[in-house]
Amino acid sequence: MSTSPFTPTGSIRSQTDRRRVVFATVIGTTVEWYDFFIYASAAGLVFGELFFAPAGPQFATVLSFLTVGVSFLFRPLGAFLAGHIGDRYGRRVVLVATLILMGASTALVGLLPTYQAIGIAAPILLVLLRVLQGISAGGEWGGAVLMAVEHAPTAKRGLFGASPQIGVPLGLLLASGAMAVMTAVAPGEAFLAWGWRVPFLLSIVLILIGYWVRRRVEESPVFTEIAERRERTRMPIVQVFRKHWLLVIVAAFVFAGNNAVGYMTTGGYIQNYSTNPEGPLKLDRGPVLWAVAASAVTWLLATWFAGWLSDRIGRRTTYIVGWILQLVGVFTLFPLVNTGSVGLLFLGLAILTIGLGFTYGPQSALYSELFPASIRFSGVSISYAIGAILGGAFAPTIATTLVQATGTTLSVTWYLAGMTVLGLLATLVLRDRTGIPLGPDHEAEQAVSPIRGLSREPEPARG
Repeated sequence: MSTSPFTPTGSIRSQTDRRRVVFATVIGTTVEWYDFFIYASAAGLVFGELFFAPAGPQFATVLSFLTVGVSFLFRPLGAFLAGHIGDRYGRRVVLVATLILMGASTALVGLLPTYQAIGIAAPILLVLLRVLQGISAGGEWGGAVLMAVEHAPTAKRGLFGASPQIGVPLGLLLASGAMAVMTAVAPGEAFLAWGWRVPFLLSIVLILIGYWVRRRVEESPVFTEIAERRERTRMPIVQVFRKHWLLVIVAAFVFAGNNAVGYMTTGGYIQNYSTNPEGPLKLDRGPVLWAVAASAVTWLLATWFAGWLSDRIGRRTTYIVGWILQLVGVFTLFPLVNTGSVGLLFLGLAILTIGLGFTYGPQSALYSELFPASIRFSGVSISYAIGAILGGAFAPTIATTLVQATGTTLSVTWYLAGMTVLGLLATLVLRDRTGIPLGPDHEAEQAVSPIRGLSREPEPARG
């Protein structure tokens, strides 16, 4: 094997190969999160009325948002399965399988009869399909992240790692845009009758594109070297919890601080709060959806920039800046939304998404540098899945309940501020491991705990 400083395992990879990996991770995660966010958007706009109407207007909304959260409870199952397969048999096979599972589940939601048509079977089937989406989401992220970071030059891991991360705002942009278009094509009762189904059915086309792109990407060089050495761990998830359980919890708290705040839009809460005919604002669906779509652009740009910046100032420092910016966004969000102006609603979301980008862009590289090569897929996947449960799983439901109980969005602001501070504290507990070697020949160095105060760690190689 030839040697080069540009990849974790020393293999020389062409610029074409690297561009293909970046393109594949962006396209694949965009398709995955389009599917995931289409559901959340519909939950905020129509599912309460179509699938939970007998519960009454207010409780129907709570139930609708609960179905968004239910999927998060099954992300750890997806993470367990994908982590085991990814550490034992490779990253690429997981990416293809999760893409197909997510796409099929989403398309079937678009074909579901409503409560009026088949009664209680409708919400039951809806929840079952959402569970399948949760399993897919729990497994997909870790694979996309490791394919991007493990292919990257050491000095550009943050930038490469941002590629699967921008799939989230891109997915939100496409999901909100598709819903906004359909509110114009099929306004009013037509949207409730059939318009909301079209974005779900479009998933079939997107899934074919994503499948074709991901099949063309080579396996991660780190896993290839592990396979060549026959050093695959028999039960990687057991090793993660036996040796690194505290690290998993800390890493999960890092993500929870971002995820709870992000799910104000990706979970459909702002869309529901601002357009609910029973609520204080009663804004039109279309303009609100376009405002959310536009804020996804600022989120995308902030995410990409933060990934690039983390290669220069370190993951930890970038995160700390991000938590401060996110806190500013949290305290400005509802004062701007509550003006009833769509323009100021967009401004509130734009400010918020800058902080979200800074606490999301470096996550791929940060997580990849926390865990040893042999159990990395399991480690990043289960940390991500637990963080999603602690953060975004029930954030829209919590926000809805808080407003109903207190009569003010100030309670939601303090809830989101508390989650942001939690993420900051978890970040401060971690050492910065920017540039640590990722290959299996550095397993001993990778296995040293990155949690401050637990052990002494040598300075990682940078550049």
